[in-house]
Order: sequence, then structure tokens, then C-alpha cells
Amino acid sequence: MKIISSKPFLVLVYVLIGCVCSIQAQSIEESVEFQETLNKEYADTETSPLTPKALKKFKGLEFFPVSKKYIVTAKFERVQDAEPFKMATTTDREPVYQLFGIATFEIDGKTYTLNIYQSHKLREMEEYKNHLFLPFTDLTCGVESYGGGRFIDLEIPEGDEIIIDFNQAYNPYCAYNHKYSCPIPPAENDLKVEIRAGVMHDNQKHK
Repeated sequence: MKIISSKPFLVLVYVLIGCVCSIQAQSIEESVEFQETLNKEYADTETSPLTPKALKKFKGLEFFPVSKKYIVTAKFERVQDAEPFKMATTTDREPVYQLFGIATFEIDGKTYTLNIYQSHKLREMEEYKNHLFLPFTDLTCGVESYGGGRFIDLEIPEGDEIIIDFNQAYNPYCAYNHKYSCPIPPAENDLKVEIRAGVMHDNQKHK
């Protein structure tokens, strides 16, 4: 009987493990870079949403620790011919959005879904034509994170999967300054789980 060596198989396993670890390391690095960039934006008088008083005291946003647990690869199902709708905001402004796709993913063995939207206004702009918008609330809202929910910016994926990095979740500008009009996350995007990732409550270091 011919004995087949298992070495090629083991080599393949090690290569795949190495690839996964490399991707995770890259994702963590991108999360950290995002948070550093956000802090620079908030510290800059030209780009900061903070009030002048808050900006003078600003030392940096408070974030949950970056965790690969909250970088999920979700199944992405595109929604065809969804009806445009006016998304509610914190003012009387009613921006037009359209449901673009539904993301399904797991955290701690439990399955969750989120609706992902596309802005009709932004899709007409070359710079943002592939931009997708993910507003959500979770069980940390009003406790450890902003009560009005948080946002994640995404890009249209090429295939049927999309990576959602909750470490890049940020607060709407109206969490810091009432002059802004911010979308209110639709009820269907309320996650019954703690997402302990991204920006924490609005009353941290900047006040």
C-alpha cells in the first residue's frame, strides 16, 4: 500500500493559518489607524465637530479596546429595487436613502443581521459613489456608548461578503454639537448584543 505524505496538506494548513493571522493583524492595524485619524480630525479646528469650548479641552476620544472579535466577515445580500425612503434625523431634515444590502454575521456563536444603506445624494458624487452607510444601536447605547447610536462607513463589496469592523464605529456629530443634523438608526438595526468596540460615550475626554 502506498503511503501518501501528509506534508503538503500540513503546509497548506500552515499557509492558510498564516494568511488568516496576517489579515487579522492588518485589520487591527487599520482599526488603530482609523481611531488615530479620527482623533486628529476632532483636534483640528477646521474639521472638528466639537464646540469651541469643548475643543479647548479636547485630549482625545475614548474608545473601547480594539478587538478582532468585532471585526466580522458578514454574508452580504444585495437588495434589488428597494424603495427610496426619507431617513429620520435629529432635526426636520429628511435625507433620502435606499436599502442597499443585508449583512448577516455571528458574534459569540449568535447570528445577527444589519441593514446597510446608500445615500442618494452621495452616490451622485464621484468620490462617494461606492459609499455605504451603516447606522446601528446596541446594548451599550446610553450606558457605555452614545445613546443615539453609532455609524460605520463601508464600501460596496465586489462579492457576497462584506467586512464590518465595529472598532471603526463612530458617534454622529450631534453627539458633540447640537448644530448638526444626524440620521437616527432605523429600529431594524438595533442589535440585541453589546458591541464593545469603537467610540465610547460622548462625555469622555473631550469635555
